[in-house]
Amino acid sequence: MENAEIIRQFELTIKLLELHGENPFKIRGYQGAVAALEKTAEPLASLPPDQLSQIEGIGKGIVEKIRLLGTQGMFPELHELLQKTPAGVVEMLEIPGLGPKKAHTLWKELGIKTTEGLLLACEQNRVAATKGFGEKTQENIRQALLFRLSAGNKLRCDEAETAADYLLQTLREMGLQATLTGQMARHTEIVNQIQLVVSTNQPVQTHRQLGRIEKLRADGKNSGPFAWRGHLDGVPVAVEILLVSPGTFTGQVFVHSAAAAHLRRTTESGHTLLQTALSETHTDDAQIYVKAGLPYILPEMREGASEFDWAQKHRIEEIITFQDLKGILHNHSTYSDGKHTLEEMAVYCQSMGYAYFGISDHSKSAFYANGLHEDRVRQQHAEIDALNRQLAPFKIFKGIESDILNDGSLDYANDVLQTFDFIVASIHSNLKMDEAKATQRLITAIENPYTTILGHPTGRLLLRREGYPIDHRKVIDACAANGVVIEINASPWRLDLDWRWLPYAMEKGVRISINPDAHEKAGLHDMVYGTHVARKGGLTKVLTFNALTATEMAAYFGSRKK
Repeated sequence: MENAEIIRQFELTIKLLELHGENPFKIRGYQGAVAALEKTAEPLASLPPDQLSQIEGIGKGIVEKIRLLGTQGMFPELHELLQKTPAGVVEMLEIPGLGPKKAHTLWKELGIKTTEGLLLACEQNRVAATKGFGEKTQENIRQALLFRLSAGNKLRCDEAETAADYLLQTLREMGLQATLTGQMARHTEIVNQIQLVVSTNQPVQTHRQLGRIEKLRADGKNSGPFAWRGHLDGVPVAVEILLVSPGTFTGQVFVHSAAAAHLRRTTESGHTLLQTALSETHTDDAQIYVKAGLPYILPEMREGASEFDWAQKHRIEEIITFQDLKGILHNHSTYSDGKHTLEEMAVYCQSMGYAYFGISDHSKSAFYANGLHEDRVRQQHAEIDALNRQLAPFKIFKGIESDILNDGSLDYANDVLQTFDFIVASIHSNLKMDEAKATQRLITAIENPYTTILGHPTGRLLLRREGYPIDHRKVIDACAANGVVIEINASPWRLDLDWRWLPYAMEKGVRISINPDAHEKAGLHDMVYGTHVARKGGLTKVLTFNALTATEMAAYFGSRKK
């Protein structure tokens, strides 16, 4: 069991204990253990008991529970709590803003035991009429439930990638020529189907081969001679495997990789791109565009949005690639809520081939994330100076992720702000403002002369939480007017700024920084997801902030500080 899952099980235990009104001292014990485990980088399930006991805040009882989670996936106290709690009430605990106390009231006073029953109670105004709730809380719960319903049977790109790679590798190990198509080929941020195209002259035999793949379950009603449909155990999205003849493989891969709106593009001959792709055999997808008399479009961009407009202004060689990225900004360490030390994060970044690393731990207002007060800022800066001497020519830049307060101000005095090389300004609290207030809050922060980068502009968590409403055009215009960079937060949970706003940002000349928001070494690899969505939006190298070299970046920071 992974560390994150172990921590999730303890967090669930805490919620259930609170739900049932258990001993507060026991609850605080679990909370202390979670705080300690979140700082632990080593794989908890494989650590021997004596090493687990050495972690400050971890007692013998927690050590035994970790062992049981690693071997059995459960421990007795959690099992007992789950046994006496309706499954729907447990699910209710995952709704943002609905804590254990409120869930207890809904369960015991209104008799609500399912999320469906909760949504109905909201529609009937029964929740608002209950003491401790009110109309605003009821509406927030209703919107959260509707959002959860819309997110059903979908996966974030990183989760879908794991399942898709397993299928692709399995098919290739069976000797089949196979390629991922559909949403996986276009690297969409949300996936509701994993699709592959397989080249075969023997579809019946290939069907039998597919039936022997472990965990793959066929849907006989929807499958056919040339299409296997079903699902993979434990994966909520549909799986479709299309069987095509070798001569049509390239054309079929192209057709099933592009969105329908892209395929409707009319060619010089009056035919659609779809008709051209299926009209004859092709050696590769580039040949299809040549025959259609259209500019080549990258697979990521084949969404039927503004990709052909992009192609009239740019050459394909101008678009950002993963190899163009010279450094990584917006990262966290154990100074705030990260799992690895500043040195460990920087050295790992260096080992990945990057030339610089930007540390931007949380600022002091982020008390929930151990944000840095001024004395700890000075301590970190001293360590950075020492590490820069040690790791040269690799460079660590001094940054901070400064919370944007309700009025749009940053949470340090100017004499502290000026000690940083760069500042990522982000919102982490009060996410329920209306569009006008939320937009003005961001614009005020953007107009602060110390703001370098606007972090995750909408605060969204994909399939978990909608972003707060903002007027994207006004925010982008403000960044253009004040020379502020906008972040594409590369975490697959966020991918925010949304790629659909990149064409407008580029039109305004706004630079974009692809940042992982990494809280541990593994998080630095999320840069690949940020690069995928940057390419979907047509981001060019010249407007990619961290395509600058270390020397160029240092010069930029220096000139901006002046």
